[in-house]
Amino acid sequence: MISVDLETPRRALAIGAHPDDIEFGAGATLAKWATAGAEVTLCVATDGSKGTWDPTADLAALVAARTTEQNAAAAALGAVAVERLGQVDGELTVDPETVGVLCAIIRRIRPDVVLGHDPWRRHRLHPDHAAAGRLTIEAVVAARDPHFFPAQGLGPHRPETLLLFEPDRIDHVESVAEHLDAKIAALLAHRSQWRSTMGISDPSGVEGFASDLRARARAEGLRAGLAAAEIFARIDAV
Repeated sequence: MISVDLETPRRALAIGAHPDDIEFGAGATLAKWATAGAEVTLCVATDGSKGTWDPTADLAALVAARTTEQNAAAAALGAVAVERLGQVDGELTVDPETVGVLCAIIRRIRPDVVLGHDPWRRHRLHPDHAAAGRLTIEAVVAARDPHFFPAQGLGPHRPETLLLFEPDRIDHVESVAEHLDAKIAALLAHRSQWRSTMGISDPSGVEGFASDLRARARAEGLRAGLAAAEIFARIDAV
């Protein structure tokens, strides 16, 4: 059974490994909720410092560029803020200190819905995606229970729903036909990633990239009779 469309949350927190991961996984859903009045916050775990194929790249400049790009992408989605864990790209670990930092963010923002990478997806290549998924799960568990990190001085918080993008299993979809433009705009804000991640070698490739995204959303929508969709694994027993 596949569920369709959560009620618009008051607050949503999306957690991604790198700048642009959230936009790929749930950008249109977040734009839809923001348009409907939700307070959407993005949390990026790493600095994106390995996000180039150029071996001579100035990595400090790349990190600065990706920070600016992420802010622009968040604005395109209608997000109210971007939180950053500041871990090094490619070296994200699920350790108590990092879990505590993300737990504090969850407790401070108090989201009704948390979104993140599916940590149980099989045959995943990038270790940061798997780590970000595990980090999200562990921080959600910690945030809900008062005896985890009591020194934070923040009350526990239990989200109502957890949506996992890049899902190993699909049991929830969000209808996003009217919000694909916002997703595309947010992704294109990540100009440093056009060539390496999006396959855009020059501006003439933008339309092809956008067309591919729309086609994928249409294909995902077919499973629930929708014009276009983003797909998730859904956990309500948080």
